Amino acid sequence: MSEATITKEMSIGDVLAKYPATEKVFLKFFGNGCFTCPGSKLENIAFGATMHNVDADLVVEELNAALSEA
Repeated sequence: MSEATITKEMSIGDVLAKYPATEKVFLKFFGNGCFTCPGSKLENIAFGATMHNVDADLVVEELNAALSEA
């Protein structure tokens, strides 16, 4: 893919819309509720990670890995 880089400041909804290959990572860390949660359109990855008690840097690392594999 291109040189796109996902950061923890990016909104969950924007990342899902722009990079469908990241869906499996969000599912792994945040569960499938992430896809129907109205907050996902506004909340950033760091906030989502905090709410799900996971390391935001790890989530971002796996999101970017999913992009590079796509």
